[in-house]
Amino acid sequence: MEKLRCISPIDNSLYIERPLATDYEIQNALSLAQRAQPGWAEVPLQQKVELVRGAVSVLQQKKPALAEEICWQMGRPIAFAGGEIDGYAERALAMAALAESALADIQLPEKTGFQRFIRRVPLGVSFIIAPWNYPYLTSVNAVVPALLAGNSVLLKHSAQTPLCAERMVEAFSEAGLPEGVFQYLHLGHRDAEQIIIGSDVQHVAFTGSVAGGAAVETAAAGRFISMGLELGGKDPAYVRSDADIEYAVASVVDGAFFNSGQSCCGIERAYVHHSLFDEFIERAIPLIQQYRLGRSDEPDTTLGPLVRADAADFVRDQIDEAVQQGASAHIDGGDFALDRRGSAYMAPQLLTGVNHEMRVMSEESFGPVLGVMSVADDNEALALMNDSEYGLTAAIYSADTEAAIALGDRLHTGTVFLNRCDYLDPELAWTGVRKSGRGCTLSSVGFEHVTRPKSFHLKTTL
Repeated sequence: MEKLRCISPIDNSLYIERPLATDYEIQNALSLAQRAQPGWAEVPLQQKVELVRGAVSVLQQKKPALAEEICWQMGRPIAFAGGEIDGYAERALAMAALAESALADIQLPEKTGFQRFIRRVPLGVSFIIAPWNYPYLTSVNAVVPALLAGNSVLLKHSAQTPLCAERMVEAFSEAGLPEGVFQYLHLGHRDAEQIIIGSDVQHVAFTGSVAGGAAVETAAAGRFISMGLELGGKDPAYVRSDADIEYAVASVVDGAFFNSGQSCCGIERAYVHHSLFDEFIERAIPLIQQYRLGRSDEPDTTLGPLVRADAADFVRDQIDEAVQQGASAHIDGGDFALDRRGSAYMAPQLLTGVNHEMRVMSEESFGPVLGVMSVADDNEALALMNDSEYGLTAAIYSADTEAAIALGDRLHTGTVFLNRCDYLDPELAWTGVRKSGRGCTLSSVGFEHVTRPKSFHLKTTL
């Protein structure tokens, strides 16, 4: 029997092993989901909301144990791992609070002799493919709205974080969710593709690489099903001349290096007005040097390992290539004892003298490196921020809100931040453009992607 093996980045030990679902188990799960969905759709919304709140409560009660599992599965420092459960609760409860208005019938103006409205109805079975980097936070974006809208859900989590799928389903079961409405499957890529190609799932939500998103689109070709894809990012920050420089540096550094840079909306490139550039670098270097690279299970670690050694070496290659092309590296890796090629433990790095001909400024890094360029004005910053095949978020640091909004209107991105970064407000639409994907989760708009409109045109007088 084929097995899923989670190798912990902490020490390369086998942390968890699970058998992959058999063909029979896959078909049984699909059939159960299909049978359960119509009855679930009839459950009153307020009851669905209470079940979501109950599941959140279960997860919050188990936060210390879940944090330890996150730490060992994907390497987030234990000091921060529990925050993911807090974030899960924030998003789930926000979506629950939005559900009544977001799913309400759309009433049209009165028309004599007719009753007209548009009802949002569930799609059916939602198949959600979730990643490892924020295993609870990424999956909640799709799972909770789909359930609230009346869909049944099948969750396939990353092979790196299988326990997260199990724990979520367990929590909803403990809260009283009917059998079959929310299930997990441990799957290989082939079986996941076959579910998209050949089953009756009506919605697919995928978070992962651009290549993975392309594979999902190929698998779904000709099925005409609803699809949401959250893919890569190369998110920029721009520090204007009127920014609070101390605040901007602290925010950008945190946005670039939190979770070892393994954040889809983390800051991967920064553009700083020339009048502040030197001060930005002078302030950033000591902040970055304060990170403690270490085992994720040690409480004083602030920078854990990347998920795999080859992921770390990919980022090292980007940095080495940039330096060979003329970039300057400002952080001495020798100050971080565990840093070495062939290891998942990687020192953070700050680069100047970079340009967009270098891979580190154009290709997604997904690691602890930040390239910084000096810019003359807003127009140069805007051109560079838009010079990317991605478009997930962009952050502006400025005291001028109106100027930031004007710049934001010209940015090719799904979210524009002012004086913050690397955060999902659950009441705002989470979406991307270009190779960052398509579709939307979170906010009232997110419910539109897990439902379909059904029009009622009723002639009431003859």
